[in-house]
Amino acid sequence: MTVAPSRMTTASRLGLIAALATGCLSVALMSAQPSRAENADPVVAKVNGAEIHESDVTMAEQELGPSLAQMDPSTKHQNVVSFLIDLKLAAKVAEDKKLQDSDDFKKRAAFAHDRLLMDALLGKEGKSAATEEAMKKVYDDAAKQIAGEQEVHARHILVETEDEAKQVEDELKKGADFAELAKKKSKDPGAADGGDLGFFTKEQMVPEFSNAAFALEPGKISDPVKSQFGWHIIKVEEKRSRKPPEFAQVKPQIETFVTRKAQADYVAKLRDGAKIERFDLAAAKPDAAAPAAATPDAKAEPKKK
Repeated sequence: MTVAPSRMTTASRLGLIAALATGCLSVALMSAQPSRAENADPVVAKVNGAEIHESDVTMAEQELGPSLAQMDPSTKHQNVVSFLIDLKLAAKVAEDKKLQDSDDFKKRAAFAHDRLLMDALLGKEGKSAATEEAMKKVYDDAAKQIAGEQEVHARHILVETEDEAKQVEDELKKGADFAELAKKKSKDPGAADGGDLGFFTKEQMVPEFSNAAFALEPGKISDPVKSQFGWHIIKVEEKRSRKPPEFAQVKPQIETFVTRKAQADYVAKLRDGAKIERFDLAAAKPDAAAPAAATPDAKAEPKKK
């Protein structure tokens, strides 16, 4: 008995096809991988006898990426299977028409082949490098730099002129609440939060602002401070030594950093050991060996006869 695949809208099918337009060859090559044992990699559909496996669906999902982001898992799976059915049908017709014999197709297939091999190689190198030990070392080195660094929790009121800043200063000296005054007077986007800037390090603010804020003791209010943004009145709420986040909290970012660094280092090593000739750059450079154009010397005396 033939089982009809789940239906999807024409727009959805065309959307998936369009999303894959720049990488259709890589999916076609990947989906042609040898099948594994049926139990480990079940067949999800057949198209004129050609099998589509669960692994094909997984790889297609990775390739299609953002176009599937808004779909729930069930809808995503059904749409990708339907897309792979369309892919199989279209690919067979293209083969029958001998489109694979064109020079353009051969160049694109060669590019896709090289790209897949590069991705596989760099993926392997990155995965090998991202060990727990390597990630912990990156974390520890960064934590040492962070530990002991000062942070300030401050509020500010931003106005355009020095006179406005002095008026704000006078109101504060008369007992006005800083946060309430910030909501009324400050032109900063954080005015609605009472001018609250949260905690920041010295390097995270412009020098004029940081110098004033870090010179204040908690609870104190600055004189008017001028920066490129206008005039500030600053109140320091708290000071503390910065603490690094827990390793588990930043592990995904560290893993990405270690992986990409290993891949970049590996490519640099390959370049160093290769003979690379760039004829495009040579054509763009001026010919250093070409003689300079002869120009008359205005100061030279005429030859005597």
